Amino acid sequence: MTTPYTRRDFAKFALAAIPAAGLLSAPSALRAATGKPNSKVNGVMIGLNVPYSFGGRTMPGDEILKNCRELNVSGVELRMQPVEAFLGLPAIVGATKAGTPKAAKTGDAPDNNTMKLREWRRTAPLARVADFRRMFDDGGVAIEILKVDGIFAMTPEELDYSFTIAKTLGARAISTEISKKDEDHQRVGQFADKHRILLALHGHATTTGADYERAYAHGKFVGSNLDIGHYVAGDNGSPVDFIKKNHARISHVHIKDRKKGNGPNTPFGEGDTPIKDVLRLIRDNKWAIQATIEFEYKVPETSTRMAEIARAVKYCRDALA
Repeated sequence: MTTPYTRRDFAKFALAAIPAAGLLSAPSALRAATGKPNSKVNGVMIGLNVPYSFGGRTMPGDEILKNCRELNVSGVELRMQPVEAFLGLPAIVGATKAGTPKAAKTGDAPDNNTMKLREWRRTAPLARVADFRRMFDDGGVAIEILKVDGIFAMTPEELDYSFTIAKTLGARAISTEISKKDEDHQRVGQFADKHRILLALHGHATTTGADYERAYAHGKFVGSNLDIGHYVAGDNGSPVDFIKKNHARISHVHIKDRKKGNGPNTPFGEGDTPIKDVLRLIRDNKWAIQATIEFEYKVPETSTRMAEIARAVKYCRDALA
């Protein structure tokens, strides 16, 4: 998948959007054109879930990096798919759009695609992961979290493979969807403890604080990626209270705005999610929690995805200033 935007395109729509939406000054929006990006504001890293926020789960690493630089974002939660594509993973016939084989649930019999992927991973050129990291390091973007799909269906060899890639990339956590089975968290939590990399469990509106806390019991390095928008939409109370209690187990929070009562995603500041309170809580306590923007609301017809992400970044910057 290729990005539809060039630096010149980005400059045009960023400048055009300023008078109408008051988003960013031109120097701030395009600062990355003349130097490395910097989205750490008063000690808080404003990050981005990529390439998901750009509209998909697959995108070449260099294009992801280019977009981050244009947005002046210096920290990311990166999906595994672009890394494995960089390593030379061939197209797997029948694979899902997410790039993950269909048999991704614990207990499922592995299908042919799962076996092909598993076999490829046995001989994947892991030495090239350092080259991928170097590309991002040289571009000024830190890969702080690696998102891995289907981790609870992985073999022990695949788990070591995934945690090794995370460590080589410089990530301090692997994020994945929370399981309904305690034994899943216990089994993979042993690998998290072994590699000393946090297993950051991501939940949705139906995931409660008690669900996360029950998972914590299964390993010192079992933690969470709290999505504050989903948490509010699920009427789970304030994410501020949960973060205060469990901050040591949280690698990053997904920043998005949603309405209560399983309401929709909205532009930042138009929903019920206390984004500013969460950001300032992290700032004031100097916690090493990335504030990861996960862009999900519908792009207005008069705007573009990149311009809306820029708006979200600015909202977070202003809240932390």
